[in-house]
Amino acid sequence: MTVPVFLGDPGAGARILLDGPEGRHAAAVRRLRAGERLDLTDGAGRVAECEVREAFKDALELTVLNRYEVPAPQPRLVVVQGLPKGDRGELAVETMTEAGVDVIVPWAAARCVTQWKGERGGKSLGRWRSTARDAAKQARRFHLPEISDQATTAQVAALLAGAALAVVLHEEATEPLSRLDLPEKGDIVLVVGPEGGITGDEITKFQASGAIPALLGPTVLRTSTAGVAAAAVLLARSGRW
Repeated sequence: MTVPVFLGDPGAGARILLDGPEGRHAAAVRRLRAGERLDLTDGAGRVAECEVREAFKDALELTVLNRYEVPAPQPRLVVVQGLPKGDRGELAVETMTEAGVDVIVPWAAARCVTQWKGERGGKSLGRWRSTARDAAKQARRFHLPEISDQATTAQVAALLAGAALAVVLHEEATEPLSRLDLPEKGDIVLVVGPEGGITGDEITKFQASGAIPALLGPTVLRTSTAGVAAAAVLLARSGRW
């Protein structure tokens, strides 16, 4: 069985008490018992390989077997995701997290059917962050992805201007995504439009910020699956896969 990953402070001593929501999940839901293994990470690269010493009702006492640190991957992959309809946003976040995307930026594009406003927006952002957290643990990621606050088109343009490589997926582009020259370090920022597509004004602003329109493939993917498909191409080409 794959060793499960939990979030917490890897600490510095020989023993760790895993309590709170993570400890409760490990003890009451996963039902880990003495002698079983788990990895504890702070989500920023620090890892403690542990063995359960004693299981309580809602916590575990752990013995640390080894500690190490995982360096952050390079180049960093940032995906700007146009807000999808319904629960497809969580699907996009889940699959991109599993693939290895480092930052996901919710984007309020002009043609987004879904609108994040007020209390609803805060709840939606919270669901994206919770989804990313759970998916990262399932995928055994020791660097949790960042889910940023919702961005406007102007903020996305500024993000593209500072990237080592800026790309916008567009069905009318002639340059294939798979043939772009990739940087060895820095940020690759990739824009995925909403169901209705990217407007002419948006693509003009993004190109003015240095973005390259690129074609993902011969078919048109849903916005909730285009990000993970493009991420797979870029992660493989960059050598991270």
